[in-house]
Amino acid sequence: MTSPSVEERIAQEQDFGSKVELALAATNQLFNARNSPSYVAQVLQGVNAVSTKVQRTSQPFTGVGHAELKAKVAAVDLERPLPDTAAALEELDGLYLKDAIYFHDSRYAAHLNCPVVIPALVGEAILSAVNSSMDTWDQSAGATMIERRLIDWTAERIGFTEDADGVFTSGGSQSNFQALLIARNHAVAKLRATNGDARLPHLLDRLRIFTSVDSHFSIQKSASMLGLGFDAVIAVPTTEDHRMDPTALAAALAEAHDAGLVPMAVVATAGTTDFGSVDPLSEMAALVRAYDSWLHVDGAYGGGLLVSGRHRHLLNGIHLADSVTVDFHKTFFQPVSSSAVLVRNGAMMGHVTYYADYLNPESAAKAEIPNQVDKSIQTTRRFDALKLWLTLRIMGADAIGALFDEAIDLAARVGTLLADDPEFELAAEPQLSTLVFRYRPTVEGAPLGDDAADVLNPAIRAAIFASGEAVVAGTKVAGRHYLKFTLLNAEASLRDIQEIIELIRRTGNVLLANTTEAAA
Repeated sequence: MTSPSVEERIAQEQDFGSKVELALAATNQLFNARNSPSYVAQVLQGVNAVSTKVQRTSQPFTGVGHAELKAKVAAVDLERPLPDTAAALEELDGLYLKDAIYFHDSRYAAHLNCPVVIPALVGEAILSAVNSSMDTWDQSAGATMIERRLIDWTAERIGFTEDADGVFTSGGSQSNFQALLIARNHAVAKLRATNGDARLPHLLDRLRIFTSVDSHFSIQKSASMLGLGFDAVIAVPTTEDHRMDPTALAAALAEAHDAGLVPMAVVATAGTTDFGSVDPLSEMAALVRAYDSWLHVDGAYGGGLLVSGRHRHLLNGIHLADSVTVDFHKTFFQPVSSSAVLVRNGAMMGHVTYYADYLNPESAAKAEIPNQVDKSIQTTRRFDALKLWLTLRIMGADAIGALFDEAIDLAARVGTLLADDPEFELAAEPQLSTLVFRYRPTVEGAPLGDDAADVLNPAIRAAIFASGEAVVAGTKVAGRHYLKFTLLNAEASLRDIQEIIELIRRTGNVLLANTTEAAA
């Protein structure tokens, strides 16, 4: 091998030196005691940028198109850093803050996105800076105890005993997945007790999950990821109020049992995404027990009822569940992400326990060292529980419940408005804080036909979104297109929602007029 020349060695040494200087300069951006003043100054710049933008923003969206934003972001040269934080924030204003969708605006009425409470934002700032990882005790110490205390608190609210346990997750889909993973492993353990050591693929073929036709899509996704397949989920019909029909569930369970299939789990929904429906929990629990199955309650949306002062009764029977999902980042007004899965019998968390000598050795469990990874399907995980902790300590549970109650009561008033308006058709009476409806005005003496309404309502939604004046959602009911309000803003007034309704009416009329002119 040829040795480098003198010139090459000098160039290498100079390059090495320049990179050492770069590394030394970069250490000025590491969060530590030496740089704490810089940390405060830069974070405050970011906070002020958001605060200023929120104060100056007069509608929930600008209406910008995705092609325009894609081009703006693509034009940024990520290989050339900006000179300072102020410059980066100025750039970010044009790339993100200006065109962000602001959930705090009273005319945002689309998805299950909540305005967030300030104590939770304080928690977000703290947890991201300290950066605890919730997998092992030697990475999280006090954070572990705070999370465990909040799991106990939530379990108490559900009505579970001291035997309960759980863990925080990234969201409702992950919480549902972990609950069904536990249910699957529990069912497999029972099958192996009578079928020897049969391999998992053979046993999975018989397992079935029962849930309503209006349940969340994560149930089907979970079944697929668990090796059962989408068709292992049996969709149970609902009654007119979109709650699972217990008679239909009984028939479906009996049919599966007679066919030699195993009812692995029944999933009840406490707050369906479209209708806010809460399934009849007590009746379902009785059927589940009769078939020695597992009852999971997906309370991602309706979990806020646990702290409600006026509507807590809607969750009657939830204490009979084997597992429960609660999304704090929906109806507890927490920033994303903050969710939890809880089990009535804490020993069931062992179905997701794996030991690794380099992280959480079994010896640590025997020594009762509280490693949260022992009951989580995540390894590295944020201390999201801190946001809820500070919210409870600063505001209290009753205050959180009052915010959700206001949204529920507003939805009831809006439902009355829509039901009384001859140009709107309400798909079902509101049960929590969602309303599914469509604009169906009278045209030439008769209500707009179904096919025409199917074209008009998605077009209304798209036009309003493009205007940025409001944001509403859409869905389908019995194959037909509808619009949807999801109301989670306690500061939104009836007049605010009336303005959106009138915007929908005006937009619909313009679209109909344009269609008529085009046809002529």
